[in-house]
Amino acid sequence: MTDALKTWRTPTIIILAGCLISIVSFGTRAGFGLWLDPMSKSLGWGREVFSLAVAIQVLVWGAAQPFAGLLADKYGNARVLSVGAVLYAVAVYLMAISDTPGTLYLSAGLLLGLGLAGASFSIVLAAFGRMVAEERRSTALGIGTAAGSMGQFLIVPISQFLIARFDWQMALIIASAFPLLIIPLSMALAGKSEFDGVGLDQSIGAAIREAGTHSGYLLLVMGFFVCGFHVTFIQVHLPPYITDAGMDAYVGAWAIAVIGLLNIVGSLTAGVLGDRYSKKYLLSGLYFTRAVAIAVYVMIPPTVVTTLVFAGVMGLMWLSTVPLTSGLVAQMFGPRYMGMLFGFVFFSHQVGAFLGVWLGGKLYDTTGSYVVVWWLAVALGVVAALIHFPINEKRVTRLAEAR
Repeated sequence: MTDALKTWRTPTIIILAGCLISIVSFGTRAGFGLWLDPMSKSLGWGREVFSLAVAIQVLVWGAAQPFAGLLADKYGNARVLSVGAVLYAVAVYLMAISDTPGTLYLSAGLLLGLGLAGASFSIVLAAFGRMVAEERRSTALGIGTAAGSMGQFLIVPISQFLIARFDWQMALIIASAFPLLIIPLSMALAGKSEFDGVGLDQSIGAAIREAGTHSGYLLLVMGFFVCGFHVTFIQVHLPPYITDAGMDAYVGAWAIAVIGLLNIVGSLTAGVLGDRYSKKYLLSGLYFTRAVAIAVYVMIPPTVVTTLVFAGVMGLMWLSTVPLTSGLVAQMFGPRYMGMLFGFVFFSHQVGAFLGVWLGGKLYDTTGSYVVVWWLAVALGVVAALIHFPINEKRVTRLAEAR
């Protein structure tokens, strides 16, 4: 980084800008479940149409994330974030004027998925991983993840207000302007850090082969599948699940917002704990606790109180997996190709997200209930808790010898 860039691109500025990007990017998308019911009713669709659009979105997002991460690793974060922000904004606008399932799949599915890959908090976290010293890295990743949750807390109620004040279509048009804020903010993440490339001379192909033959990395990939299933199913289908129970739509909006608020605490705590304790055991505990929380919520009649309590408990564990999972990637393989390698892990997350959101809509339209998917989420949580135990957290030999 040149002296001119150092004068203002300090670590504090970089982290602040990255957090604001996460707020906008994650927060705008977090409220999409609020549009499921009004959009489906207005256009005469079943819930599966909107659910499949979001399912396509998360799958495309996941498939594109490793490539977006690689481009950011190679050419810089600002370029990738800016292009992603433009695609994101255009996709949300086109979503507002979609009047057939096909156009919704194209806008809210394909195009928005590509935009999210470029403008996602994954790119921000990779930047943090490269610029922060190892002993503080997990905490920094926790801060970046918590910022996304703050966006969920702030922007989801705003989205519900826009829908109520205007209509679902105008609300989407207004929301399409939000991602454009990412473009000026991304300038602070341009360039490289002093930690980038230290003892990490390795080709892209070698990095992929190394991770692909590492059993701990493969287990991490499988575990993150469950995280995607949980959060996307709940984020999209909890609001309509609540209205089905006879509660006001604002309860669903505030439940998602509470998840975001409490996840600020959860993500920060997970990041700090990840610098001190075994990340794999922390992940096992998070997934098991999720399974218990979901099981209890499903077994009792949903009310405003039980829903908000459930949202709070889930919020503490919502994205707490992210600083620990991304931190393990950097810990095992180093930060040089963190964007790409975490991108592959994130793809597994999005495959889980695809199945969670699509099965939610499909089984609801088929059976009139979400019960099967809720209990599947419980079972997957237990499986995820178990498969993290065998992960080898030590640095690969290449890094250990370079120290």
